Amino acid sequence: MSPFGSESTTDDVLGGVDLTGVNVVVTGASAGLGVETVRAVAARGATVVGLARDTAKAEKALAEAGAEGDIEVLEGDLASLASIRSFADGFYAAGHDRIDVLINNAGIMACPQGATAEGFELQFGTNHLGHFVLTGCLLPLLLTGTPARVVNVSSAGHQFGPTDTDDPNFETTPYDPWVAYGRSKTANILFAVELDRRLCDRGVRAIAIHPGGIATELGRHLTDETIGALVAARNAQTEGDEPRMRRKTVPQGAATSVWAGFVATASDVGGRYCEDCSVSPVLAGKPRVPGVMAYAVDPEAAKRLWTRSEELVGETFDL
Repeated sequence: MSPFGSESTTDDVLGGVDLTGVNVVVTGASAGLGVETVRAVAARGATVVGLARDTAKAEKALAEAGAEGDIEVLEGDLASLASIRSFADGFYAAGHDRIDVLINNAGIMACPQGATAEGFELQFGTNHLGHFVLTGCLLPLLLTGTPARVVNVSSAGHQFGPTDTDDPNFETTPYDPWVAYGRSKTANILFAVELDRRLCDRGVRAIAIHPGGIATELGRHLTDETIGALVAARNAQTEGDEPRMRRKTVPQGAATSVWAGFVATASDVGGRYCEDCSVSPVLAGKPRVPGVMAYAVDPEAAKRLWTRSEELVGETFDL
């Protein structure tokens, strides 16, 4: 059993951990959990590359957070596959030859209907497809860094529903910001399940995590109306006195990311969904926290999503 829990912080989890010589890539390094993750691992000696759409904003946020160490911020927009591929090209050209831990942290939540640069529904395209392509581009460096890990930051929001590989862009389904968010967060989990299945024998393990409810820029699109819809939907899903998500601080929220990436035993967390610095139970019935819906860790659904994702982005990653 993990000695850490819902109130543990990044500094608690990484206390006494030496990450000297460990190469880490973190997406979403301009705010919230991404900034805290970069700060925490760099403080333990890791060499960190942060990916951000706005590098000036990221550098300012990291400085304000007191981040120190071997930190580099590079530009990359997860809502543009061309930008992600350009980032990867630059990353290789800069001489980076190994990645030990990739933390796919960036994301958007419950935004108005929109599209990525390539025309994908904005939440699915950014939260899943952007990270799918980024991870695929960086796989050779992860394989060089074995044993390596990929941590996908998902959410309890996956409980709003499974992915829809037949209609990923809401072309026939009426758009709902929370349904779209839930689908994208389920995709984050399924991606980890299938990536782990494909690469565990080669030394790369993939994990999905839920950080908890944290007040960060992730909620920039929320209004009284969308918050009300979230509360109503959540109350409808749970029964009686079942536990609700508790609010966390940013260091508490980022704790599960660093626990899964650097502290937990790989064989315990590989292919799993974790929250509060522990592996979550699989739920067959109604949603609750902690817990992961069975459809989000279904290996067959994970295989279907992988195949559909390759079709959508027009690229097959050589594993």
